[in-house]
Amino acid sequence: MKFRSHYLFKKGNKFHYWTQNEYKSGIGVYMVGIYGIGGLGKTTLAKALYNKISSQFEGCCFLSNVRQASKQFNGLVQLQENLLYEILKDDLKFVNLDRGITIIRSRLHSKKVLIVLDDVDKLEQLEALVGGRDWFGQGSKIIVTTRNRHLLSSHGFDEMHNIRGLYQDKAIKLFSWHAFKESHPSSNYLGLAERATSYCKGHPLALVVLGSFLCTRDQT
Repeated sequence: MKFRSHYLFKKGNKFHYWTQNEYKSGIGVYMVGIYGIGGLGKTTLAKALYNKISSQFEGCCFLSNVRQASKQFNGLVQLQENLLYEILKDDLKFVNLDRGITIIRSRLHSKKVLIVLDDVDKLEQLEALVGGRDWFGQGSKIIVTTRNRHLLSSHGFDEMHNIRGLYQDKAIKLFSWHAFKESHPSSNYLGLAERATSYCKGHPLALVVLGSFLCTRDQT
């Protein structure tokens, strides 16, 4: 699934300037949230953005599956340690969250960094990892993916982008590739494809799973 046509990459949006290496003001710390239900491609989009703009920063970190990782014993502390290791390449250890916050702020406050937090579901995760703009140097960018828009507004994000399901034509194309191995269903299966895309409500992961199931069933 390609997301290059997504509006985050279009001219007129600040993310366009980042990806084209044109956004050079370097003023302040800019926070962008990408939200929507699971399976719509938030992580894929965040990775694409990360890969495009990471060369513009002194240090970068992509923390995957924050929601799951934070459930582990001392999970948030380990995420703090991972964040600093990715950016500084220093294997630092902390006894608690407060100590981690202190070290992150003291070590990164003068560095221009890019940090991506993938699949955040609690405010405490944001507070422990990217709690304040004064933690990071001028020109730093923070990107967060989440299913919960309210987390982003509570933390004062500068931009919040809602990732929605696919329009019907794109949904039918995705379903058809996985169900029939072609970009558009034959007339015999068009009704089936339309019912499937309506049932999945444009959800890419659901379309892939249902299409693949039908393809496998047809082969048996």
